[in-house]
Amino acid sequence: MAKIGKRSAAARTAFEGKANLSVEDAVKLIKSAASAKFDETLEIAMNLGVDPRHADQMVRGVVQLPHGTGKTVRVAVFARGAKADEAKAAGADIVGAEDLMETIQQGKIEFDRCIATPDMMPLVGRLGKILGPRNLMPNPKVGTVTMDVKTAIEAAKGGEVQFKVEKAGVIHGGIGKVSFGEDKLADNVRAFVDAVSKAKPAGAKGTYLKKVSLSSTMGPGVTVDLTSAAAR
Repeated sequence: MAKIGKRSAAARTAFEGKANLSVEDAVKLIKSAASAKFDETLEIAMNLGVDPRHADQMVRGVVQLPHGTGKTVRVAVFARGAKADEAKAAGADIVGAEDLMETIQQGKIEFDRCIATPDMMPLVGRLGKILGPRNLMPNPKVGTVTMDVKTAIEAAKGGEVQFKVEKAGVIHGGIGKVSFGEDKLADNVRAFVDAVSKAKPAGAKGTYLKKVSLSSTMGPGVTVDLTSAAAR
């Protein structure tokens, strides 16, 4: 059995018996227990009452966190001509067409968000088996297939977070750095929960939001009271 370090043991002790806390109390507890040598991310996990194997129960969307994620987001854009120039001017890290496709096919994926103009989708579609599993495939439903590449790039770099339910009916997301103030993290939590709540699919039956948990990258998790997690 792996030996538990002193920091991990102390964190687990601090979390013992804690459950269904208010957002503020959960954030405070996580911040106090985060002891890694880097700025950990506050992570959220939401258990939903859906079966994503059915198309009418798929949950997918995007949320603009009020205080950003604290993460530097690298953006790649598939575009040509004037739109490629617009993307470069807006701060895209990588801009290309066939050359970018070839780079990705070679296994070089040096970006966190992929945006494409509609005319580029036949080209991008060839990369579905590579980008799809990494949740990087451009999609008009989350604003990453668009002619307004400037706005899409600014949103991606300004704290926009995409979410998509996994097979087990769980949504994960990074919603800020532990170094953020407690109020800012609480705002981000509620914004994320509100966005997922509003993305409830037509086919969802019974209880939609089942459980919300928060944790830091290296720390234990704690459940949050659903009423407290609701947007105010």
